[in-house]
Amino acid sequence: MLDSPAVRPARYLSDDDFKRYTPVHVVWEITLACDLKCLHCGSRAGHRRPSELNTAECLQVIDSLAALGTREITLIGGEAYLRKDWTQLIRAIRDHGMYCAVQTGGRNLNAARLQQAVDAGLNGVGVSLDGLPPLHDKVRNVPGSFDKAVDALRRAKAAGLAVSVNTQIGAATMPDLPELMDRIIELGATHWQIQLTVAMGNAVDNDQLLLQPYQLLDLMPLLARLYKEGLERGLLMNVGNNIGYYGPYEHIWRGFGDERVHWAGCAAGQTVMALEADGTVKGCPSLATVGFSGGNVRDMTLDDIWHHSEGMHFGRLRSVEDLWGYCRTCYYNDVCRGGCTWTSHSLLGKPGNNPYCHHRTLDLQKKGLRERIVKLQDAAQTSFAVGRFDLVTEEIATGKVVSQISRSGQVIELAWKNQGKRAPETGRPPAALAICRSCKQYIQPDETACPHCSADVVAAEQAYRQEEANRQQIIGKLQRLLGMDS
Repeated sequence: MLDSPAVRPARYLSDDDFKRYTPVHVVWEITLACDLKCLHCGSRAGHRRPSELNTAECLQVIDSLAALGTREITLIGGEAYLRKDWTQLIRAIRDHGMYCAVQTGGRNLNAARLQQAVDAGLNGVGVSLDGLPPLHDKVRNVPGSFDKAVDALRRAKAAGLAVSVNTQIGAATMPDLPELMDRIIELGATHWQIQLTVAMGNAVDNDQLLLQPYQLLDLMPLLARLYKEGLERGLLMNVGNNIGYYGPYEHIWRGFGDERVHWAGCAAGQTVMALEADGTVKGCPSLATVGFSGGNVRDMTLDDIWHHSEGMHFGRLRSVEDLWGYCRTCYYNDVCRGGCTWTSHSLLGKPGNNPYCHHRTLDLQKKGLRERIVKLQDAAQTSFAVGRFDLVTEEIATGKVVSQISRSGQVIELAWKNQGKRAPETGRPPAALAICRSCKQYIQPDETACPHCSADVVAAEQAYRQEEANRQQIIGKLQRLLGMDS
């Protein structure tokens, strides 16, 4: 069914989308004004930007996105509803046939505001819940914000909108996740987007909120369990781009049950685009403005920025040679290309070495090692500012430090090997890995023996197919016995 264009989700990506660099999904910060004071906010939202786009400029952006082939636009802030013309923008997006959703903290998304958005054609609302009430209110830094968010979600559900929940996972979030999922299901949400809190903006100031890389050893099995339980109860967990990578659970969630789909590298500037409220264009909404801006729509056309600006092309040009540290020699280096650019750059000042990786933490654990982060430098008090963290590798048993980036002599600079070069005219569809039927982990297509469990790949595949055939035969017999085969 998914192969039929009529039923594909707006964000469903085809090979042609990659080849043509279609900005399928655009995340647009239409104002930086916000009514919350989140301790982990990367953009340090609160006050409007000094020179936010006016209505006419925004409408021109929408026309340009439609011409580029965009199929879904998510409006964010700050809080999108604090912009007076937000429903006018929703209506213009929908008039072009593009799906429109809003991501919100929900504090002041009252009934009147929501109804105006519904009347304008809004398709969906995503509400942020970062834990149970005590943790959520602490992180969002406004008492009662959990209850306000829940009220907004209930109103959106009652209005017939597609409703989802977004959760940031930090150091204190894990104990809350099972009960939080129960509440999300009770509220009627059908999708649950999760991602790790990243060392940017306010989160650098409050670095105690950040998960340590080695905590993935506990987090990932928990998420896998909740994913399966959620499916049985009608809730689909969407893992964000910094939840990964590979390891024993990748086949479960990345493709929503389609094992052919796995992490295949950062899509920023390839099928994803972002705009800041002043017209700055980036390849991803979370990336730092400095170093990743492709230009401003007041100075260049959106088409020119997307197709010709060097700042948009880093993802199209990235290669294994841009990786460093563990990622450079990783088994998955040519497919993964360092995981989430935002996560690694914000943490270490340079993309291509990402300690928030399940495969990596498992591999280090086998060697008796783990990694932890230590803040070295605060972030500037500006939007999307990054600080600097050290990455320490230590023995699990003794705590003895084996290595740390700050003493390695590694040159930390935001650069990539093909910087200054023009991206290829045709993009590259995601690489396809095979899967070992013995350990359920991804392997290179030409492997004969699994590098993870040493199984004979062909024999394991044959055994799997035979088991599937036997299972289908048993199901067929049961259906006939129950009279269900007619």
